[in-house]
Order: sequence, then C-alpha cells, then structure tokens
Amino acid sequence: PMYELIELFFFAYRDFVGDADRLLEAYGFGRAHHRVLYFVTRRPGLTIAELLEILRITKQSLNRVLRELVAKNFIETRAGALDRRRRQLYATVEGERLALRLAQVQTGRFAGALEALGDDGRQSAAAFLNAMIDPDTRASAPTPRVEAARRTVGARRP
Repeated sequence: PMYELIELFFFAYRDFVGDADRLLEAYGFGRAHHRVLYFVTRRPGLTIAELLEILRITKQSLNRVLRELVAKNFIETRAGALDRRRRQLYATVEGERLALRLAQVQTGRFAGALEALGDDGRQSAAAFLNAMIDPDTRASAPTPRVEAARRTVGARRP
C-alpha cells in the first residue's frame, strides 16, 4: 500500500475542507450543505435527481440538507421549464455570496500549493485529480478547459 500518499491525501483533504468548515460553522451548516450549495451554485437549474447522481447520497440525506438551505434562504426551488413536476434548484443571492466566500477560502489553499509546484503545477494537479476519479464518471467532472468556457459564457442565473 502507498501509505505515505494515502496519509498525505488525508491530511491535505482534512485541511482543505477544514478551511470551509470553520466558515460554515457560523451558519450552522456542515460539509453536506457545502457540497449541495457548491453544485447548485455552479450548475443553476440542476434537478434533485441530477444532484443525487453527482453526490451519490440518499434522497433522505439530501432532503434534510436541502430543506435547511431552502428554509434559511440559500437555495430556492422552481418548477422545471419543460416538466413542472421536476424541481430545479437555484442559489439565492445569499447562497451565491456564501458559495463564493467558501470558494475563495479554498482557492487560497490551492493557490498556495500550486505556487509551490511551479509553472506546470496546475496542469499536473488537475491531471492527477482527474485520474483519481472513477473512469465511468470522469466525463461528468469539469476539466480546466470546460471551466474556462463556463466562466466566459456569462449569466449564472436565468
């Protein structure tokens, strides 16, 4: 076993999520809230079924977290444009603000680590993380090229 890498990955993940955990604590939220808010903010109009597929959690777990985020006005649900029974999820202004703060905190940690790696660090890190994703779900993960296009295209909310 690659104990050294396993351990490094554990500590890196612990500290990476710990930065966000401290911020979330002020809202009474945890990591599950963060994950839901993250994907709803990044993919406006996401359906509950799509979110369940991304997060690979039970509907019961998602419903509890989603109910809290809706009740505290961080996420709103809307009837689907094509099928009104399919609820689509959108971050509110307050939800977008919190998601941005969380992303900024985590971006700071990434920036420091990538700076230490040098010029090819970002490309190497992205390739490594992409290779860690199961091949059958890798296509649904964003690539740096896709992310750049998403930022260029524009509007986050309909």
